[in-house]
Amino acid sequence: MKIEALADADSVARAGAALTAEEARAAVAARGRFIVAFSGGHTPWQMLRALADEKMPWPDVHVVQVDERVAPAGDPDRNLTHLRDSLLAHCPLRPEQVHAMPVESADLETASSQYALTLRDIAGAPAVLDLVHLGLGPDGHTASLVPGDPVLDVTGADVALTGVYQGRRRMTLTYPVLNRSRRIVWLVTGRDKADMLARLSKGDDSIPAGRIRQDRALVLADREAARSEPESLRY
Repeated sequence: MKIEALADADSVARAGAALTAEEARAAVAARGRFIVAFSGGHTPWQMLRALADEKMPWPDVHVVQVDERVAPAGDPDRNLTHLRDSLLAHCPLRPEQVHAMPVESADLETASSQYALTLRDIAGAPAVLDLVHLGLGPDGHTASLVPGDPVLDVTGADVALTGVYQGRRRMTLTYPVLNRSRRIVWLVTGRDKADMLARLSKGDDSIPAGRIRQDRALVLADREAARSEPESLRY
């Protein structure tokens, strides 16, 4: 895993957008489509807004969600709300190219299985995503794979439900599908992430983020988050 230390969150967002566009062009040239999974968070939302201005092969792009809170449509807690505001309102993606997690369903277990089938329909069986954007929490979580939740032990499904975390249940991609992805990019900003980034870089699998494979991963971090990292890990 490589760590690129950048000046600030804005630099991380712009670098993430440029990398995503580069990966998209390469994927479309190689396989005819680009399937990308986005997480939530302030820096990812900045990145999405910057991505709208990049040279993207939009007709061949499919967007899926890494995770989503169980909340009503349009709720500010929903990652989809910010995805729409930051990206979808500014680019020519058609509705059928955006695959939202069905967290408004009355039957969330069935909805999780249905979303896994959606991934298979667009990304093959087993589903292989081209690029996954991940964040890192101060508690070591990534996606909605949070410490102590039974979702950490799910191996037979690509999508699962969590218990209540910070006031909401969530639907999340699981380790199997995340670890099959062709490329992973982490966006990590803020001093409160520094300790966990150090543990992630050492492959500490006692934190949820440490169980994500590292051989296809790049971390884009601001200087505050990367302050504990040796220069040898940066480029």
